[in-house]
Amino acid sequence: MDITYNSGAVILQNAEDFDADKIFDCGQCFRWEKKGDAWDGIAMGRKLSLLQDGTCVRLFCGTDDFENVWRRYFDLDRDYALVRQSLSTDPYMKKACDFGKGIRILRQEPWEALCTFIISQCNNIPRIKGIVERLCSLFGEEIGEGEHAFPTPERIARLEVETLAPLRAGYRASYIISAARAVDAGELDLDALASGSADDAQRALLNMPGIGKKVAGCVMLFGLGMLEAFPVDTWMKKALKTYFEPGFDPAVFAGNAGIAQQYIFYYSRWGDSLSAEKTAGKCE
Repeated sequence: MDITYNSGAVILQNAEDFDADKIFDCGQCFRWEKKGDAWDGIAMGRKLSLLQDGTCVRLFCGTDDFENVWRRYFDLDRDYALVRQSLSTDPYMKKACDFGKGIRILRQEPWEALCTFIISQCNNIPRIKGIVERLCSLFGEEIGEGEHAFPTPERIARLEVETLAPLRAGYRASYIISAARAVDAGELDLDALASGSADDAQRALLNMPGIGKKVAGCVMLFGLGMLEAFPVDTWMKKALKTYFEPGFDPAVFAGNAGIAQQYIFYYSRWGDSLSAEKTAGKCE
């Protein structure tokens, strides 16, 4: 991948392992929308518009924002072609890796990942996006006309469960408040967890109300940057049962288990014969 800088845009050329449609539609993020040919999203308190034409990707941002935010967010310094090659250890994994080519693991803000994956429980993507946008518009800092950053844990921690009623998040509202208060009080130090071990991170997250193994795995993978995390939901259970030996250990994928998980998940949902029944969201 070659990176060039133009006035008002950063251009990724020969971006063979960057597919915006797959990245934003594979269930790892909830604040990106496709408008015409472009994707618009808000992350890290900044808005970005992105346009892809084949292997040419234009990010409409300044060089400082690109280097300080988006380069890391899109994991652009990782060689995903090499990762796919290392994961293609059998015919099934090769099919999954080839089908998912272009997916990249987004390095999201830890608190946003924690909050949005709490919201994602037993939910479908359109409804998750609606709850997240209402949360941002009501409690997030305005960063543009009609556009808001994700609200901080400090802001949410000072609210009561009843205050979140307009979100229509149901039982998840109490979990959102609990998580925000734990982060605000330092009881759940997400930055410390990100620099620690996966076992410690999982234990800390599972100790929180409303967080099970699947949500904890998603937070670890997408928010804490732990590529050894391997979230298992309904689709993953189906794929693992069908194509892998009983007692399968994702440690065989070494430090790329989370990337393997995304390829398997994406293939099981949209490419494999198992995906004939397209269900919009299931409980873990």
